[in-house]
Parts: sequence; C-alpha cells; structure tokens
Amino acid sequence: MTANEPQLNIHRQVVDQLGKMIVGGSLVPGDLLSSEEQLAEQLAVSRSALREAMKVLGAKGLIESRQKTGARVRERRFWHQLDAKVLEWRFATMPTKAFVAELIEMREIIEPAAAAAAAKKRDRDQLEAIGTAYQAMADASDRDAWAKADVEFHSAVLNAANNELMSSLFNVVATALHSFFQLSARAAVDFKYSLPQHFNVYDAIRKRSALQARAAMQRLVDDSRRHLRQSGGAAA
Repeated sequence: MTANEPQLNIHRQVVDQLGKMIVGGSLVPGDLLSSEEQLAEQLAVSRSALREAMKVLGAKGLIESRQKTGARVRERRFWHQLDAKVLEWRFATMPTKAFVAELIEMREIIEPAAAAAAAKKRDRDQLEAIGTAYQAMADASDRDAWAKADVEFHSAVLNAANNELMSSLFNVVATALHSFFQLSARAAVDFKYSLPQHFNVYDAIRKRSALQARAAMQRLVDDSRRHLRQSGGAAA
C-alpha cells in the first residue's frame, strides 16, 4: 500500500456516501449541503478529502458549488445518468422494479437493432467471441458465473455490430447489467432458462439473418420484461 492509498480510500468512501445519499433521495434536488466544516465533521473526514469528493460529485452533475451559497444538489436532468458510479448508486438505492424497468427499456431500444447489425457486419472473430460467451453461459456452474458470461455475450453482440458508439454505451452500463443478470438468475428456478433464446440470437447472427437476429433478441428482452412482472419486481 502506498502512502496515498489510505487517503484515496477515504476519498472514495466520501464520494460513495454522498453519491448514494443524493441518488437515493436522502438529499433531493435543491437541497443545500451543510457547510464544508460541518459536513467534514459529520462524515469524520478531513476538509481536503471532502473538497476532492465534492469535485467528483460536481463532475458527475450531482451538485453545484457556489462561493457564497455553498454546494447544492442539482436537478436530476443534469446528472450524468450513464456514469458508471451513478448507475451503481442507482442500482444500490432505487426500488429494484423501477431501475430494472429502465434497463429493459434501454435494452429494447438498442439490442435488437444491434443484433441485426451484427448479423450483417460481424466478422469471424466477432462471431467466435459471441459463441465463446454463449458456451461460458452453458458451462456456468453458478449464478455469478452465468451473469458474468451473460454480460460478455451481450457485449460481444454489440461489438459485432461494429458501431463504436453502441459498444461504448453498453460498456458504460455493463456493471448495472451484471447486477441485472444476477437478479434474473436468482429469481429463476433454473438460472439457465434463457440459454435456448441466447442460442437463437447467436445462430441468427451466424447465419447472417438480420431479421431473425432482431426478432430473437427482441424475444429475449421481452422475456426479461415478463420475468420482471412474474417476480413482482424482484428481478427481470
């Protein structure tokens, strides 16, 4: 451990604590944070560590600081919703049903189109990556291994679409999706229940059938929505 690591850990803890308070609703848009001195005392950290944490939260769009009035929570429309930490805090603090419903909606917009594009534009290595991820799902011995392989499968499909913007977007939400797939696996009696649907996506991309790939991915996402309803919001 370097000399700076304890300070970095404190800094991360402060960022996480305040971030969860804001995203989770303990602090709401418009709320004025306590003074620097009071907040540092409340969190039991140095004022320098607090200042660094406030800079991070400001960069994520969660707060704005003004010299005379202090730091205030910003409106949600200014939050960087696709920031990895903001997504992590949302998953940790939001009602699961609401958060998963948003993820499903985002997937529905992006993934069927990405699967269709992958069927048209994938190369041999990209197809092999999808197949490898599928096999890892088939071989998974527990839910954590399944969720990891599931994320790799969907990431490989988006990568095969050969659209850097779509790939980057998926990479940003990968952490949230991993948690999403874990919830889904935990709620299912057989956590591999969707394996045949994943094969259908892979097979359509292998055959270069854009229509079949789009339809297969749409069915996969639709099944996630049904799973959400059947589990009462505990998973999707």
